[in-house]
Amino acid sequence: MMQEQTLHKLRQIKARFEELQTEMGNPDVFADQERYLSIVKEAADLTELVETYSLYENCLESLLENRELLESTPSSESEMTSLIRDEIEEAQEEEARLEAKLIELLQPKDPRDERNVIIEIRGGAGGDEAALFAAELFQMYSSYADRRGFGLEMVDLSETEIGGYKEVVFILSGKGAYSRLKYESGVHRVQRVPVTESGGRIHTSTVTVAVMPEVDEVDIVINPKDLQIDTYRASGAGGQHVNKTSSAIRITHLPSGLVVTCQDQRSQYKNKDKAMSVLRARLLEMEEEKRSSSIAGERKSQVGTGDRSERIRTYNYPQGRVTDHRIGLTLYKLEEVLNGDIDAFVEALTAAARTQQLAKGGSGEDDE
Repeated sequence: MMQEQTLHKLRQIKARFEELQTEMGNPDVFADQERYLSIVKEAADLTELVETYSLYENCLESLLENRELLESTPSSESEMTSLIRDEIEEAQEEEARLEAKLIELLQPKDPRDERNVIIEIRGGAGGDEAALFAAELFQMYSSYADRRGFGLEMVDLSETEIGGYKEVVFILSGKGAYSRLKYESGVHRVQRVPVTESGGRIHTSTVTVAVMPEVDEVDIVINPKDLQIDTYRASGAGGQHVNKTSSAIRITHLPSGLVVTCQDQRSQYKNKDKAMSVLRARLLEMEEEKRSSSIAGERKSQVGTGDRSERIRTYNYPQGRVTDHRIGLTLYKLEEVLNGDIDAFVEALTAAARTQQLAKGGSGEDDE
């Protein structure tokens, strides 16, 4: 059963919807087309929520009737009581489904959710072992992108001699890409025996993941005079040149000191476009961090604050488990997770964030 605060909010929304329906039938309102269209739009925005709430109310009423019927049915009528219990069980499942949907519909929409997502993975503590795990995390997100039908574009890659990644930057494109991956930001910890360890001891290494929505040019304006743009030859692991032309791009944003490189494409112009996309996302992220610093205490209590220094998940190889520390979820399916099966974490984190937002009055991400 939902909290009374949530039910009160739903009753208010239903009452408002009924008011709008009455207003739409008023000839005076219809004569004022601007007002009429505004009312129609507001009603349309509330329709799915109100319809779902009506189904929820009907479900609760059905549950109450069946429970009362079960109490009044003699135990000797075993076939009848069995049928009633089956109906109660079905109604309880429907109640849980509708409740989850209502909580989802009550949440304010994050306008960034449908955007493409930029992901940066960097090896942290652990040297070569951290770089090797950074490569495995990249493969995990690549496999997840395949599962979800997202496109993947490389931006930059810095490899190590033994096949790990010091840093990898890439873009996942597709509807809802950011909404699915926005809670992956933070420190990912791996516990295992490194391939470089001869004594069989378990080591702990870390990898930092940063997740940012792709930003439109209109969202953040960059003065061309603030940019220093250099070109150079793209290179692979060990310094071997993989491109004989100077197509790689390095952009330095002089006021902030941010440096972005892109060397994946043979076209200098394509590399510049991708580098600018990453730079805009980083600059917007910096602005948002400054804006939210005054309420940092509140952010720490939230699911997925986006803080790059926050330890969010541990991948323990000896036990075959993955634990997300923010919601206390542990899955003993390490291999499946590393093969891109991360939806259980994605959905649990999304649900936890929605519950927290609802508990604090339904404020959206822009209110943080």
